[in-house]
Amino acid sequence: MHGMAIWLGILLFLGTVIGMEAFAYAAHRWVMHGFGWFLHESHHRARHGNWELNDLYAAIFAVPSFVLLLGGVQLGWWPGFAWIGAGIAAYGAIYFGFHDVIVHQRIPTRYLPKSKYMKRIVQAHRLHHVVETKEGNVSFGFLVAPKPEDLKAELKRRSREGIRAPARSRAAASQAAES
Repeated sequence: MHGMAIWLGILLFLGTVIGMEAFAYAAHRWVMHGFGWFLHESHHRARHGNWELNDLYAAIFAVPSFVLLLGGVQLGWWPGFAWIGAGIAAYGAIYFGFHDVIVHQRIPTRYLPKSKYMKRIVQAHRLHHVVETKEGNVSFGFLVAPKPEDLKAELKRRSREGIRAPARSRAAASQAAES
């Protein structure tokens, strides 16, 4: 990463991490809940096993980071590309920690959110998951989350369309379908 002031690299890195939240919002709202629903739908259903089709998005979104890091470090491209690639990778790691470990507990921990910020992120994402369908969702960002009260009001305004039934109702419907 020769030929670039370290402060500029750090600025590019931090700007990329921050900018990735806007990218994640757009990708989640218009790709995953749009033409990419065929992969993302698995994330709104009960998971069977350790993996879901939605996990392919992690690999897809890692490609630009990998290419930018490779080009910026190894292939002689502009050094800023390496910092940008590192920022994308850092956001991916942060997202994994918050989303997969803390919210969905795909790796067991004893962590319980205590701060207002962490509680807000977890609650906003859980409210996103009360809707099982492609449409009618709320809260598409992750590190910047609307107030849960606002999300609940928006769900109510949308007439609760697509909202998942309580667990007991789903179990009863499943048993009825089997008989």
